[in-house]
Amino acid sequence: MDDARLDALGQTIVGALPGAALGHAVEVGELNIAVDLERIVEVVRFLKTDPRCRFVNIIDVTAVDYPGRENRFDVVYHFMSPTLNARLRLRGQANEDTQVPSIIRVFPGADWFERETYDLYGVIFTGHPDMRRILTDYGFEGHPLRKDFPLTGFVEVRYDDQEKRVVYDPVRLNQEFRQFDFLSPWEGAEYLLPGDEKASGVPKPPGEEKKASTP
Repeated sequence: MDDARLDALGQTIVGALPGAALGHAVEVGELNIAVDLERIVEVVRFLKTDPRCRFVNIIDVTAVDYPGRENRFDVVYHFMSPTLNARLRLRGQANEDTQVPSIIRVFPGADWFERETYDLYGVIFTGHPDMRRILTDYGFEGHPLRKDFPLTGFVEVRYDDQEKRVVYDPVRLNQEFRQFDFLSPWEGAEYLLPGDEKASGVPKPPGEEKKASTP
C-alpha cells in the first residue's frame, strides 16, 4: 500500500475513533497511530473487525523507555492486514503506575507479548489472566530493559557444588577498573608496546638493544 493510501486509512481510523485514536503519520511505508491506552481494546477491536482495516494479525507488543519523560514508556503494538497488505503501529504513553488494559480478549496471541513487556519494562496490563514474568527467573529484581537498570544486574547465578543447587549471590566486581589512555587505535600509542621492536625502523625499548647483541 502506497503512502497516499496509508494516509487516507489513517484519517479513516482517527475519524472513526475520536478520543481513542489521537493522530496518525506515515513513516517508512508504515502507518503510525497515536492512541489513548485507556481505550486500547476499543481501538484494536475496530482495527480487527472493520472491513476497511482487517488488521487481523498481531505481530508484537513491546515498549520503549524514555526515563526523562513524565510518562516514561511508549507502549507499542504492531499489526498486519493481509487484506490490505499493510502494517500498522500503535503507540500510547504510560508511566510506571499506568494500568494498560490487556487486549487478550481481542487478540489471544498477545498473551506472551504482554507478559514479556511487563517482565522487561514493568508495564502493567490489567485483565491479563496470567500476569507474571516470562523471561527472567523467579524472584528477579527490576526490569532489565529499562534504561536505568544497572548493566551488571543485582545478582549473579552459579551452581554451588557443595550445596548441589543453583544459588544467587549479590553482584561483585572482583576486578578493579583498569586505567585506559583513550588513544585512538588508528593513531597508535606514543609508547612502545610488547612486540613493536619486531617492526622495521622502530627503536627497541631501553635495555633491549643489549639483549639483542648478547650472543
